[in-house]
Amino acid sequence: MLTEALTTDPACDTGTKLFRADGVPVEWRISDGYVPYPEALEAMKARAAAVADGTASEQVWLLEHPPLYTAGTSAAPADLLSPNRFPVYDAGRGGQYTYHGPGQRVVYVMLDLRQRGRDVRCLVQGLEGLIIDTLAAFNIRGERRDGRIGVWVARPDKGPGREEKVAAIGVRVSRWVTFHGIAINVSPTLSHFDGIVPCGISDQGVTSFEDLGQLASMTEVDAALRAAFERRFGPTADLRREALVSAA
Repeated sequence: MLTEALTTDPACDTGTKLFRADGVPVEWRISDGYVPYPEALEAMKARAAAVADGTASEQVWLLEHPPLYTAGTSAAPADLLSPNRFPVYDAGRGGQYTYHGPGQRVVYVMLDLRQRGRDVRCLVQGLEGLIIDTLAAFNIRGERRDGRIGVWVARPDKGPGREEKVAAIGVRVSRWVTFHGIAINVSPTLSHFDGIVPCGISDQGVTSFEDLGQLASMTEVDAALRAAFERRFGPTADLRREALVSAA
């Protein structure tokens, strides 16, 4: 996960840099139920490798996980405040600790940057823009913050300068193919974040659609995500929706 300040590039926001020149659509996959984290991680790795080898198409995978914490390569042990609360997994991405669980829409992106400008900073900016567009569909104003990856919401009702994170971004790139992605807090149990210092940031909070007074179903959020993705990354194609047994 990138942690330094990003310099915004207009071409990344308009899509001219992130679209594939050949117009090949990205496979759009949605899994019902809670997908175990180890299963998702192995599936992402396999798909990313296949994309790099030219034997599979790009894919965006939408899912939910059972409650768990993940540790990035920069995770500080002191930031895991409740080590026995939920399972903890090494994510294999950059960044620090994060939480995943029911009510949070996780979006894993396996995109071929060889076809999309070979620019990781542009990818992250595009993912931030995707989140901001999705929030706007529900009258939530999401904002970027210099030096802090993710999307933030101002909370003046909680004090001067107060802001809270509504979505996290963590990506890894191997052979110019991405995996991992974004996590948007729709209606998770926010107290579950108390077991970690999310992304190593202790002076600001975490929020969600529900916490901000915007009630939305996951189906509605998915539709807004897809529309925003297509504006910034290009066309998508349906994959049969999958039903998975809950592992919670």
